[in-house]
Amino acid sequence: MTEYRFIDVLLVEDDPGDVLLTKEAFEHNKVQNKLHVVSDGEQAMAFLRNEGEYADTPRPDLILLDLNLPRKDGREVLEDIKADATLRSIPVVVLTTSEAEEDILRSYHLHANAYVAKPVDFDQFIKVVRQIDDFFVSVVKLPRTDQRP
Repeated sequence: MTEYRFIDVLLVEDDPGDVLLTKEAFEHNKVQNKLHVVSDGEQAMAFLRNEGEYADTPRPDLILLDLNLPRKDGREVLEDIKADATLRSIPVVVLTTSEAEEDILRSYHLHANAYVAKPVDFDQFIKVVRQIDDFFVSVVKLPRTDQRP
């Protein structure tokens, strides 16, 4: 029997509507995972490095990352995460509106764990969030957050 454990998810998203949709999708699916939200790439890196106002934040088990962000875009954030030995093991799912082949290729080149184009339809969006949750919580074996290299 697989033991279900709750995970901390960091959503890096600047669009308040998409943040709301993601929160609603978590609630709609009765997802008990803790969703943390930051709205730009600099905040994301501060959260991940426990800097400033994020000094006491937990290490996320999963990052949902938009590409088009203010101050530091998602591509730069992804590159920084995967270049940092203490962060690179955190799975990063690029969750963005872009379906451009160059964004997909670059994201995988930067070692994204998955690339998902955001559906416009609410029901489809809920389905996608549920599939991400099911996969990373029920299927994938994630390292415990207190285990660092």
